[in-house]
Amino acid sequence: MANEMPVLLVASKVKESIKEHGCNTAGDALDALNGWVHWLIEQATKRAEANGRKTVKGHDFLIMG
Repeated sequence: MANEMPVLLVASKVKESIKEHGCNTAGDALDALNGWVHWLIEQATKRAEANGRKTVKGHDFLIMG
């Protein structure tokens, strides 16, 4: 599909981490997590730009309510 987002995750590492917590990974879990990572990046870049920066910093990823 043309609308697919590039994968930003190492699937084996994500699955390994989930397994270490005693759970299995469903087929759609990695796609959902990848989508969330893309959203986080989008929000962080918007926050950096809103603060007059081109550099994304760690605190730009914090979700503030």
